[in-house]
Amino acid sequence: MIVIRLIRISGVAGILAFLFHLSREASRARGNDDLPGMLWAIGVLGVLFVLRAVALEILPSRASATEKDVMWGLALGVAVTILVRL
Repeated sequence: MIVIRLIRISGVAGILAFLFHLSREASRARGNDDLPGMLWAIGVLGVLFVLRAVALEILPSRASATEKDVMWGLALGVAVTILVRL
């Protein structure tokens, strides 16, 4: 079961990181530079995803394992995106 969770988490993280990269390359192809503060905005988004994932894991809720995995995947995807941009 843990292997399936890891696959789902890494799949969501990979897709998110790829989409951020694709968006950045499309923007550069049009001649646009990165907006100032974009890395901070992505970081704040990552913190929100981590807080939501932790809350889903800790608090008793009706959240399914898939929903928890998606939140962890989004948090990991944002972290990967930040590391790639640095």
